Amino acid sequence: MMNDLFQQAEVKSQAKKRVCGKMATKQTAKKGKKPAPKKAKSKVKSANGKGSYSARDIEVLEGLEPIRRRPGMYIGGTDERGLHHLAAEILDNAMDEAVAGHASRIEVGLKADNTVVIADNGRGIPVDPHPKFKDKSALEVIMTTLHSGGKFSGEAYVTSGGLHGVGLSVVNALSDRLYIEVARDKKLWIQSYVRGVPEGALTDAGAVSNRRGTTVTFHPDSKVFGKRTRFHASLLYRMARSKAYLFRGVEIRWRCDETLITDDDRTPAVATLHFPGGLSDYLVSALGERKRITPEPFAGSSQLNGGSSKVEWAVAWPVDEDPFFNSYCNTVPTPQGGTHEAGLRSALAKGLRAYGELTNNRAALKITADDVVGGACIMLSVFIQEPQLQGQTKERLATAEAQKLVETQLRDHFDHWLSGEPETAKALMEHVIERAEVRLKKRHDKQMKRQTATRKLRLPGKLSDCARTTAKGTELFIVEGDSAGGSAKQARNRETQAILPLRGKILNVASATENKLRTNQELRDLMEALGCGLGEAFIEDDLRYEKIIIMTDADVDGAHISSLLMTFFFKQLPKLVETGHLYLAMPPLYRLSHKGKTVYARDDAYKEMLLEKEFTDKGAVEISRFKGLGEMPPAQLKETTMDPARRTLLRVTLPMGHSDEEILEANATAKLVDSLMGRKPELRFAFIQGHAQFVEDIDV
Repeated sequence: MMNDLFQQAEVKSQAKKRVCGKMATKQTAKKGKKPAPKKAKSKVKSANGKGSYSARDIEVLEGLEPIRRRPGMYIGGTDERGLHHLAAEILDNAMDEAVAGHASRIEVGLKADNTVVIADNGRGIPVDPHPKFKDKSALEVIMTTLHSGGKFSGEAYVTSGGLHGVGLSVVNALSDRLYIEVARDKKLWIQSYVRGVPEGALTDAGAVSNRRGTTVTFHPDSKVFGKRTRFHASLLYRMARSKAYLFRGVEIRWRCDETLITDDDRTPAVATLHFPGGLSDYLVSALGERKRITPEPFAGSSQLNGGSSKVEWAVAWPVDEDPFFNSYCNTVPTPQGGTHEAGLRSALAKGLRAYGELTNNRAALKITADDVVGGACIMLSVFIQEPQLQGQTKERLATAEAQKLVETQLRDHFDHWLSGEPETAKALMEHVIERAEVRLKKRHDKQMKRQTATRKLRLPGKLSDCARTTAKGTELFIVEGDSAGGSAKQARNRETQAILPLRGKILNVASATENKLRTNQELRDLMEALGCGLGEAFIEDDLRYEKIIIMTDADVDGAHISSLLMTFFFKQLPKLVETGHLYLAMPPLYRLSHKGKTVYARDDAYKEMLLEKEFTDKGAVEISRFKGLGEMPPAQLKETTMDPARRTLLRVTLPMGHSDEEILEANATAKLVDSLMGRKPELRFAFIQGHAQFVEDIDV
């Protein structure tokens, strides 16, 4: 899936295509005046030697061009996550109509050709001429102009998820075709677009009697997302279902082509989604038969800020402590949390400590927010005016007053809930205190000290530790072989960078037995160097380095070793990956030199681009290919790969929470790891057969 471990490894061997262009500007001479003489080109060169830099080099992107030139700024990237964000933008607009009380039904559909259809029965986008652009309808202005919409003043929508006025125009710009229908005042209006450009004017399609609202049909542009990237029916279905339980007053009708549903996929082809109980209904459904500390979840809703805002929550504490925390603002998911989550955490922690003081339970004083929510399953939704959401992807709520509003309301309801259910409160208190004691014990009894780990690794060519005694700011480079280890030791910063060489390809833990894992010396050395424990015994505070960096050769063998190492971390230390400690180094494959100028290229395509862009003078360019990191002089290795000021690192990620989208992503990643690295060769063969059609370059 989107941030799959093996997609990260492939980046090391794939080309990074960069397209640079400059807009041509036309200048016309004013009537009655002679054209100004052309100024001579400046002979002053910039410091980097790339030629002149003047006003001619400053581009001004207009219309929807910024979106197509830099799509990642608006949707987070051009991978599958960014693709599905397009559907989320249109669905958010439909939900805004429902939350505002103008729509009661939303339809979401996925066709076999990767076309998405989203319709609502709301007011419909205005189609009358816009007062600022009299030759365009308001619809066309919204579709073709950034930062245009009806959600800035708060008059048309009290609360909304579409805040920036760019969502619909972004979808339009990144679709190779888009068709929009608006039913207003018993008339149907239609207009079609190609890559953001209208094919014609807004057209009156005639009278309609039993229809109102907006219908958007779009197909993503393969030039932006690639031919391989497609919508997943299961992900769109989960997205639609989440909207249904976030606002109990809406009914969402789902439909997708049956050919898009695989045999192991439980996504229905047709479904009607409606949750009268809101978040509480969903939480009970999600927990299923899982045993809980409290018989019933702590759930409710309350008005905020004098009734103009609202908060809804549902919290349960399962015995198995397999947690998730799903939060939303104006029905928009906030996977990175924010102030509303901080308010809930504070309310629960303060409420339990106060209840402990009331019942003379002194052990409650040691309780922290992590103890309360660490093993809990939580759903939180807020509706607030003018929310401050970070970025266009809106993944974190930054509204400062939201924390106090949520904390105040939840604290009051939580106090009443604890007082009204003394047996439930007692069971919850004992559970949370036990978690606090375990946390304190882990902090006190560290599994591995830095000095201890260093003493155990006395083998020649093994761990060369850094001087810093704390983990903050330190890095462990896992390198391939003693030769590369020697170069890395000379190139490192001894204060903060440690080196651990490995002998060739390590054990494939996905197909190895537990006995082989325990007896493998390379993995034992690695585990001792990390010092944080394996699996459920992992303790982040005991991790001896802030960053774990896999640094292998920039070739196929290096990518294979990286895959084996990432398989180890995925299988044995998933929490280390989830918490963002694992990275991939990006060493160069080529060195290009000419007339005192030296640049480095990570792959063949990047080399060709540098030859074209960086070396415009005549003369042969000296090209050196590194066979491996061991052949690279330490100074070059430091400059290109190890110096934090100049290097490039890829962070390896895994989903941390248990939202619907993250569950889908995690399952897909686990399935891919088992297929490619597991014990069944027939699965690898099936993967090769299924993806052979997408191969563009074959190394013969």
